[in-house]
Amino acid sequence: MFTTLDYMDPETITAAIATNVRAQRAHRGLTLDALAARSGVSRGMLVQVEQGRTNPSITTLVRIADALSVSVARLLEVSDTPLVRVVPAAEIVTFKQGEGSARLLVGTDAPAILELWEWRLAPGEHHDGDAHLPGAREMLWVLSGELTLSVYGQSHAVATGDAVVFSADRPHRYANQGEDELRMVMVVSEPRETPDH
Repeated sequence: MFTTLDYMDPETITAAIATNVRAQRAHRGLTLDALAARSGVSRGMLVQVEQGRTNPSITTLVRIADALSVSVARLLEVSDTPLVRVVPAAEIVTFKQGEGSARLLVGTDAPAILELWEWRLAPGEHHDGDAHLPGAREMLWVLSGELTLSVYGQSHAVATGDAVVFSADRPHRYANQGEDELRMVMVVSEPRETPDH
C-alpha cells in the first residue's frame, strides 16, 4: 500500500483531502452512502477521510476522485487553483511503497481532467491499478529500466526511452521485473463526463 511521505506536513495534506472530499461530495449533492456506492470505498472509510482521521492510500484516493469526476490532484489541493499554478517541489505529494514511489506532480480538474505523475519501482516491485472511469487513458514514458505493463491479461515490455498509451478503464499493473530501478513519467486523462455522473 502506498503511503504519503512528509515533504508537506501530513496533517495539512490530510486536512486538505478531508475538506476537498466533503466539498466535492456536497457540490454534487451526494450522500455518504451514494459516494460509497459509486466509489467502492466503504462508508466508514469515507467518514474517516472527511473527518481527517486517516491518510488514505493512493487506491482509495483514485476511487473517490473517479466517483466525484475530479482528479486526484484536486483532492490534494491546499488552496484554490489560480490561472497559472506553479507547484513548488516541497508541495509535490509523494506516495511511498517499499523502495518505490509515485509522485503526483500536477493535475487539473474538469473539463479536462489530467494528472502528471513520476513513478519509481525497485526491482521486483509492482503496483496494481484499479480500472478508472470509462474512456480513461494513460500515457507512460520509461526514463530508465524496463516496465512490464499488464492490461486485461496481456503483458507488454516497455524499454528505456519507449512510450506507451493504453485504455485505463480496466485493471492494470505496472511491474519492474528487471534488475535496475524503473523510472517513468505518466499522464492520466479522464473523460469529461461519464454517462452516470
